[in-house]
Amino acid sequence: MRVLLCPDKFAGTLSAPEVAAAVADGWRTVTDRDELLIRPLADGGPGFVEVLAGALGGRRVPVATVDPLGRPVAGEILLTTDGATAYLESAQACGLHLLSAAERDPKATTSYGLGLLVAAAVESGARTVVIGLGGSATNDAGAGMLTALGLTPLDPGGAALPYGGAALALVDALDGVPRLRGVRLVAATDVDNPLLGLHGASNVFGPQKGADRADVLLLDAALERFAEVLERDLDGCPAGLGTVPGGGAAGGIGAAILALGGGCESGIGVVTQATRLDAALDSVDLVITGEGSFDHQSLRGKVVAGVAGAARDRGVPCVVVAGQVSTGRREAASAGVTDAYSLVEQFGGEERGGLDAALSRPAAGLHELGARLARQWSR
Repeated sequence: MRVLLCPDKFAGTLSAPEVAAAVADGWRTVTDRDELLIRPLADGGPGFVEVLAGALGGRRVPVATVDPLGRPVAGEILLTTDGATAYLESAQACGLHLLSAAERDPKATTSYGLGLLVAAAVESGARTVVIGLGGSATNDAGAGMLTALGLTPLDPGGAALPYGGAALALVDALDGVPRLRGVRLVAATDVDNPLLGLHGASNVFGPQKGADRADVLLLDAALERFAEVLERDLDGCPAGLGTVPGGGAAGGIGAAILALGGGCESGIGVVTQATRLDAALDSVDLVITGEGSFDHQSLRGKVVAGVAGAARDRGVPCVVVAGQVSTGRREAASAGVTDAYSLVEQFGGEERGGLDAALSRPAAGLHELGARLARQWSR
């Protein structure tokens, strides 16, 4: 058999290359006759730069930046060999993983650190900057990023607003011009949510970043006000900014990129092209993909959705491995997923400590699942 291993990371535990390696090692304990093609993937969130660097080569340039609370943190940009394109990921500066549970407060967290990464990419001489969006701790519609690029939100008295999404309720104007030197920005998004409303950044993703119901209502109203100001004051900002698909990615950073005249693309689409995944899919008998939690969000622009759909179109079975599985079989099957396997269940289920084991020993669990899959699927 020819088997394609193309998982996303298991957030907080293993990178995508580590997930693929663990499954492959387990498979090989059962048989060494099969050809395993390894193509780690990302959807724009954490691991976006690492996966692209493995696929494209190029040069990884370290950049000093700050986290969502303004503390120093290390980031990087990936420059293609010809220097024409730079890739970076918002999670390196805005990631939820950079904060403890007690520190999560989307009313105050900022995307300023992402702006420092974008500025470094602009100064590198790249003509296109592709920004992976996902896994963020922010809900400021990219206001911090814009500030770092020279475009400062002001209150009615002309003072610069504090960082964070809540302060945008008082935004009255923008000061300055974005220092982009004609660079084209592309948001590589892991979701298609708009900025505002029931399916917007605040309502859908705010709670996992620390927002309660009152916070969600406050933030959605604040982002609505900010969108009005962006539409009014920025040339090239699309009308109806709050409803554009992808604008809600990474706490609304997608909307800020659109307001600057940039575009939105599927993060998994960017990675698929770079890794030549389509060619690999054309030549295999089985696809194994996965992520940390296979849930209802997985089928909206995430790695699993992209891979499963492409496999289905080719008539190739697609198996998902995940830390936890909460997606229904019918819903998964309609997306092209043949079967799904959970580390929690592999370790005996929640009632037997399976969740703790899945979090503490994910590589061991994936190794066991790889062997199990080989016994079930290898001809």
